[in-house]
Amino acid sequence: MQPRKTVECPYECPTSYSEDPKDKICYIDCDSPICKAHCKHRKPNCNSPGSACYDPRFIGGDGIVFYFHGNSNDQFSLVSDKNLQINGRFIGHRPVGRTHDYTWIQALGVLLNSQKFSVEATKVATWNKQIDHLKFTHNGNDVVLEEGYLSTWYSPEKDIKVERISSTNSVIVSLKDVAEIMINVVPVTKEDDRIHNYQVPENDCFAHLEVQFKFFALSPKVEGVLGRTYRPDFENPAKPGVAMPVVGGEEKYRTTSLLSADCATCDLFSKEIRDSEKETSAVVDFDTVDCTRRSSGGYGIVCKK
Repeated sequence: MQPRKTVECPYECPTSYSEDPKDKICYIDCDSPICKAHCKHRKPNCNSPGSACYDPRFIGGDGIVFYFHGNSNDQFSLVSDKNLQINGRFIGHRPVGRTHDYTWIQALGVLLNSQKFSVEATKVATWNKQIDHLKFTHNGNDVVLEEGYLSTWYSPEKDIKVERISSTNSVIVSLKDVAEIMINVVPVTKEDDRIHNYQVPENDCFAHLEVQFKFFALSPKVEGVLGRTYRPDFENPAKPGVAMPVVGGEEKYRTTSLLSADCATCDLFSKEIRDSEKETSAVVDFDTVDCTRRSSGGYGIVCKK
């Protein structure tokens, strides 16, 4: 085990917590060779690694942009690893004359050990950002998360946490020691429709999720549309120089439901984790976060590589 390292927060964002949802917070990044603290907003950054936004555009763990269209009303494995499965449900439609569906990620299904958790954007014809369009379930039961910034829900075991990062439509889902998922609900706007000629119908603005993942303990054999890009031996098939490089694999990653792990490449999920096989890319000890910038008293941010 390597010794712990203390990392100071920048002056611009001295803490990892703020009462103002518009403030940037201190964020630790230990995926690069040197652990660094930097300032960031708590909502998804669609132009950073681990993101899945738009129709849908992914940025892999390798930093390469690719598109995965899938099919409307189907579910696909985004990440499949030992004791972790994250699926995405796609919605969309196929206008006359198109050869494939326009699709967006409408829901995420998480299988964490023996638990099942889902978050989805509810269907709406006309978008109103003042109304919350998020729905959650845990082990088949609806989750009640009060509206309002920093409203929080925990699973009974305290290993799943959902926290609002604005009054409505934005949350962070934390899977203890495994992953952090920043989620934002957005519609397909009239401007999007005009630019891309989606031909969105009048009765559905296709409310969908913008997502950014941060993983702390993926194995070197992780699979899934996004997960595979974190493998050390992964070679991205996306063609460089192409404006919208589309990567296929629908049959490899399709699951029968949002909360199932039965895709052709989901075999790792059901296998027991052995500590001797578990390799960690970055694990942050959140219990020792105190970005006070004081030279004594206060722990700073502690991370382990």
